[in-house]
Amino acid sequence: MGTEQEDSKSEKVVSSADKDITDELDLIAKKYLRGDGANLEVLKDKKLRGQLAVREELYSKSAKAAAKAEKWLNPCGEGYLEAEGLEKPWRAKQPSIVHEVDILSSRKAFDIVLPELGPYTVDYTSSGRYMAVAGRKGHLAIMDMKSMDLVKELQVRETVRDVVFLHNELYFAAAQKKYPYIYNREGTELHCLKEHGAVQKLQFLKNHFLLATVNKFGQLHYQDITMGDMVANLRTGLGRCDVMQVNPFNAVVGLGHTCGKVTMWKPTSAVPLVKMLCHHGPISAMAYHPGGNLMATAGLDRKIKLWDLRKFEVLHTYSCHAKTLQFSQKGLLAIGNGSLVQIWKDSSGDQNYSRYMSHSMAKGYQVGKVMFQPYEDVLGLGHSMGMSCILVPGSGEPNFDSWVANPFETSKQRREKEVHSLLDKLPPETIMLDPTKIGTMRPARKKEQPSKQEMEAEMEAAIAAAKSAPFKKKTKGRNKPSRREKKKQEGVVKAKRPFLDQQMKEEEHISKKKQRISEEVQLPKALQRFARKKVV
Repeated sequence: MGTEQEDSKSEKVVSSADKDITDELDLIAKKYLRGDGANLEVLKDKKLRGQLAVREELYSKSAKAAAKAEKWLNPCGEGYLEAEGLEKPWRAKQPSIVHEVDILSSRKAFDIVLPELGPYTVDYTSSGRYMAVAGRKGHLAIMDMKSMDLVKELQVRETVRDVVFLHNELYFAAAQKKYPYIYNREGTELHCLKEHGAVQKLQFLKNHFLLATVNKFGQLHYQDITMGDMVANLRTGLGRCDVMQVNPFNAVVGLGHTCGKVTMWKPTSAVPLVKMLCHHGPISAMAYHPGGNLMATAGLDRKIKLWDLRKFEVLHTYSCHAKTLQFSQKGLLAIGNGSLVQIWKDSSGDQNYSRYMSHSMAKGYQVGKVMFQPYEDVLGLGHSMGMSCILVPGSGEPNFDSWVANPFETSKQRREKEVHSLLDKLPPETIMLDPTKIGTMRPARKKEQPSKQEMEAEMEAAIAAAKSAPFKKKTKGRNKPSRREKKKQEGVVKAKRPFLDQQMKEEEHISKKKQRISEEVQLPKALQRFARKKVV
């Protein structure tokens, strides 16, 4: 009896634990659902009802799979600042945050003051392990953010406008006074890219191994760093450009111009994919959300706008000025202006950002660039007096995939990853606004007319088939050569007839179109829209 009671108690405990896990998974799955399910009972069309039922079932399965992956494969969760009572999270200062975190995290917040070599700009590797800093007076350095050691430091003795890491920490590019240069980790100059000219901004497309640059004349260049070929040299035609960002979702390069327009480019197109007027003044900064469907722009009209790139419309407009913008891996938006840095957060889930944190630099420090460190709750700042790092709880992705970006990778793992990334390198043709179209068939057009050469080839093939058609042997007197030749000519005329009829229809259509255009031209320009169209 005792053993039976114990078994029943254990079964109850297990069932209650399973129920708790199921409830937790259902709660997590609500984040991944696409709103409330459609009411299928009101639909009268059975076919449509069946299609929507299958679609709803797929959505629920994908949400449950994402919930299971989040619970079992992502054990670490992000932690945000939470205020109690009348407290506000943006009133928390950096000294108090550093005092409350652990010792290793507190070491990540620091200030390096180099007033004679600034202003500075910063960049991180994809794993967040290394940071490259560049001073406008020619100071270049690489730092290990785990051990806080200085890897390499050099002085190029000329103006440096921007710096960016290439596919790993062994190589980086610097936009100097006349040309961009590529250096290795030891500070050795490897290449001088003279075709790019005086470059203002640099960006690296890691999946395509392309170095994108824009110079002071508004020319956009794409350089393949594996083969050394110049993939594209595009003229924007909108003058000097100082704002450049890459969409991480589709690798489309966005440029912000002084006329208030934002253009989006790919290397295989001489014209921009998108040209949109975002502000009534010059664009001062722009940033892309990691999801790829949200873009933030700031202009000198003192407005920050959030754009939905699926419909290219404004979601929200804020009255605020920004010199630099950056989205974190978890969707926080960092805004730098003067000596003030603000971090905004989407607390409601409808892309309506509000103030989350703020940090005031020392008086006289002008923030030039903000950049979140990947997989860490750290925001790097490049300012006029050096560089700084502040702690921003909840900004970084807490779980990293060692096959994508491993902050603790060894030299052997780095070599293996470099080989695999070169084998998986994507061609420039794969850069497009909607990368999901890659591998799909082009939809057939309703009126897809063959070309003139194709029609002539088809007609010649039909004539050849008619000439080589076999003839039946008939009785004497009905199998004369003249009759056979006449029969062959009839077959050729019969094969030509459909092609000639189609050609006549096209000629009639063209002549009617020309006649209609000539009649419209006879009217005054202001009255042409009132001309009565003849029914054909």
